[in-house]
Amino acid sequence: MSNSEKSLIRVEYVRDGLVDEFHEGLFERLSKPQNIPAPYYLRSCAKPLQATLLVDYGIDLNEAELALCCGSHAGEECHIEIARELLRKFGIDEKYLKCGVHAPLARSMQDKMLLRGELPGSIHNNCSGKHIGFLIICKIKGWDLETYYLPEHPLQIAVKEKINNMCGVDSVYPATTDGCGVPILSMPLYNMLIGYKNLLEYDKIIRAIRNHPYIFGGENRLDTEIIENTDNLIAKVGAGGLCIVLNIKERDGFAVKINDCSMEARRFAVLDMINRLDWGNIKYDNKIRTLHGQIVGEIVCTYEQPI
Repeated sequence: MSNSEKSLIRVEYVRDGLVDEFHEGLFERLSKPQNIPAPYYLRSCAKPLQATLLVDYGIDLNEAELALCCGSHAGEECHIEIARELLRKFGIDEKYLKCGVHAPLARSMQDKMLLRGELPGSIHNNCSGKHIGFLIICKIKGWDLETYYLPEHPLQIAVKEKINNMCGVDSVYPATTDGCGVPILSMPLYNMLIGYKNLLEYDKIIRAIRNHPYIFGGENRLDTEIIENTDNLIAKVGAGGLCIVLNIKERDGFAVKINDCSMEARRFAVLDMINRLDWGNIKYDNKIRTLHGQIVGEIVCTYEQPI
């Protein structure tokens, strides 16, 4: 059985000695590659890589603004304020955002908007920072703002070339349209890690993410939790059970992909791996409790290959 076919990581929910629930997936480490050949879509893990064009083109952004463009924000007031200020700064109308509408990821912001009688807009989409970055590039380069999301647009062609170059991709892997409406590439997990290692050449992006983890993510976001509780890590989550963690000091990293896309299982797997590698000591509760608080089990991670 090949590495692409077998589960390398398993998250088990064990209640009184019985495995009641489990989630399987894959992990890949930069310094000890298993060369899992199966490609996966980058999803939102592409955002810091996409944002390198903002630096390449010399666009004047402060750290908080750049962090918003690199991340998947929770739609809180701090995020919306920076997003709207960026649009004003570059003279771009909010109507050009093509990321679609969903409620803020932050439950606290959902509650505030409900009490105010406010409806969400595209600006609340967790991808609006990325889309604003795209629009800024188009404004600077003189490219059409209305069609920036289409695969044949010069922006998306430049993004594709940049990501493939950073990730060392020289094969043709499937591409699709991401949930927010823009093209997204696929590649093996190891190539994603190569791309993140090359992010270390973009000190401005690394500083922006490390110095503004809450703008980068926000309330109950795994990547924010990791960055805030470690000294040398950046992390980025992506839809479909994906997460990439980069150790800046060690120039090493790992990727986790949970096959059934469980975000909770992904969180346990990623935090467990960080602690096992001694890259941090992040406290988290892995106990299974009844509604009365009685502990009846725990959530454990097992690996078929050494990490």
